[in-house]
Amino acid sequence: MDYAKSPYFHVGQAGELTGRDRTLYRALEMLPGVLSWGTILLTIFLSAFFPIAATFFIIIFDLYWFLKTVYLSIHLRENWKRMKYNMAFNWNERLKHLKYGHVMHLVILPFYNESYEVVEKSVASLLSANFDRKKISVVLAAEKRGGKEAEDIARRIMEKYAKGFAHFLVTKHPTDVSGEMAGKGSNISYAAEEARKKILNANNISYENVIVSAFDIDTVVYPEYFSCLTWNFLTTENPYKASYQPVPVYNNNIWFAPALSRVVASSGTFWQMIQQERPERLATFSSHSVPFKPLYEGGYWQKNMVSEDSRIFWNLYMANNGNYRVVPISYPLSMDANLAPTFLQTAKNIYKQQRRWTWGVENVPYILFSFLKNKEIPIRKKINMAFMQVEGFWSLATNPIFIFLLGWLPLVLGGREFNATILSYNLPIMTRDLMILAMAGLFFSAYLSMKFLPEMPKEFKNRKRKRIYMIIQWLLIPVTITIFGAIPGLEAQTRMMLGGKFRLGFWVTPKYRKSIL
Repeated sequence: MDYAKSPYFHVGQAGELTGRDRTLYRALEMLPGVLSWGTILLTIFLSAFFPIAATFFIIIFDLYWFLKTVYLSIHLRENWKRMKYNMAFNWNERLKHLKYGHVMHLVILPFYNESYEVVEKSVASLLSANFDRKKISVVLAAEKRGGKEAEDIARRIMEKYAKGFAHFLVTKHPTDVSGEMAGKGSNISYAAEEARKKILNANNISYENVIVSAFDIDTVVYPEYFSCLTWNFLTTENPYKASYQPVPVYNNNIWFAPALSRVVASSGTFWQMIQQERPERLATFSSHSVPFKPLYEGGYWQKNMVSEDSRIFWNLYMANNGNYRVVPISYPLSMDANLAPTFLQTAKNIYKQQRRWTWGVENVPYILFSFLKNKEIPIRKKINMAFMQVEGFWSLATNPIFIFLLGWLPLVLGGREFNATILSYNLPIMTRDLMILAMAGLFFSAYLSMKFLPEMPKEFKNRKRKRIYMIIQWLLIPVTITIFGAIPGLEAQTRMMLGGKFRLGFWVTPKYRKSIL
């Protein structure tokens, strides 16, 4: 079965289907929200009417959380060791043992209303990479709705930098195209097709020799990125059956971002590092790379959804009947932490960005629906993958709420009789002790976050105090994983469960680079 040619391959939501398929897909859209809300409401119900049962559940869950924290901390430590090695390694020296002159990198940089400074820093970093510039082609993908200002930025960038690359193409994604959602997916898909015609076909470049890197516009490459990526591509078994994922590190502006933003940004980096050690759970995220050949055959990124970065992996996974994976390259790319002119606006932007990222839950109904339709994928692989994806989004939306908000419910709702028991007396003690043990991982997080920091700007005063703040900021983690993790995740699942006007559209995270000293 060629699943890529099926009518289900690029479905974005239930409304695009008809009949039983629409009903089924709609039920699957509701599933994550039903599971998360059902668990939370069940805990409240048990706390009020069966407090002893609720107490045992909470204690078991706290123990589970502690063991999970230890497990994830081990993965984080292992990936940090791998990243340190990869960042110190001379990848060009290693490439000398391979034939790599035929490999070309096509970098797509979509932008809408970002400033010239943001765009220029990203493009300039490509020229600074320790790789043959004539093996790098750039597509600066503007949006027509960006207006004259976006046109002027693209023109200035092209005039200044175009000669430094093998090819430099500026595209202008049209507005209001039927079947498209305004956002990154539709823009980079348009840009990729334009590059195919105007760069690859025009210069007789084989699709098999091209690696496409779809970068967010604030992405700054580390010096050895393209060399590391090239080596991984050439040494991976079945390289056209894989996408390649670096680690996003949000430190372009980290010294100027408030503590809240720094903790959320670093937590995102750490989660991606953990996932790199669990490649069976890894999907493409944010800035990623994929060979042009399968990308073209799969019809590029979906144009009708928000989470195009992860959906392209699932598209290719289904098109290859489960024989497709993400190769973690354990090498970083640098991007912006959330920063706005005011603290309140920064907090709002953090929440909106996290809500957009957790809207990746829209992949769950696609995965489950495709598993039901695609008969070529082994049933065991389907069950394992489906469980990992559903459990992952369920954990995201519920675990922090259980730990920091619902753990005391039996004491509050259990009544006088329950509160007179020894179990009620020991519940807060056991919960506290397990959480203290689980939170011990914060020490490693604080240590690791310091290792990722770029050099502190010279204009900073009280430099020692600033570094101390960078450590004690991790005391905010109970707040950040609840308010900027679980709650936006639960909102995203609730919106998808309700459907219709509650569905999210694409929201562009504002890029703000002004110093706040």
